[in-house]
Amino acid sequence: MGFDLGGLLQQYLGGSQKIDNTKLADDYHQVVENAPAGVVEQGLSETFRSDQTPPFSQMIGDLFGNASPQQKAGMLGQLLSGLSPAVLASVAGGLGGLAHSNGNAAAAITPEQAGQLTPGQVTTIAAQAEQHNPSIIDRMSSFYAEHPGLVKTIGSAALAIAMAKIAQRTQGK
Repeated sequence: MGFDLGGLLQQYLGGSQKIDNTKLADDYHQVVENAPAGVVEQGLSETFRSDQTPPFSQMIGDLFGNASPQQKAGMLGQLLSGLSPAVLASVAGGLGGLAHSNGNAAAAITPEQAGQLTPGQVTTIAAQAEQHNPSIIDRMSSFYAEHPGLVKTIGSAALAIAMAKIAQRTQGK
């Protein structure tokens, strides 16, 4: 008997049923292991853009606060790589020397540097990144699709929305 991805996701469609928050993180893990990566990425993108979740920048800041040092460096690399050199200098210049003379802070962020930033500072960076490059949401969604343990910390309401969006994607809606 194989895993029933459709059956699992069906409970997250429509929102009429009460979601079991104690099972939600485990269900998400099962979905990530069994759904196509592109579907998970699209579901996360839609979650970050949803008017039912906190703003993208706030969720990124919160996720940063729950990330490992290596994940923090990866997150910052993604966020900063989507910024023009001028915006990068204005945002990263005041953040612990993340802006380098070559303008490519994203390529050189270490876990130690990332660990010096607060979730609030990353919220600011994410807001600037989104304002100057809206496709950053898709880039970050791809990053988070590779880190399901981190996504589980996004909060039960946002995670339930992600599950619903993934369910819609698997059913072609």
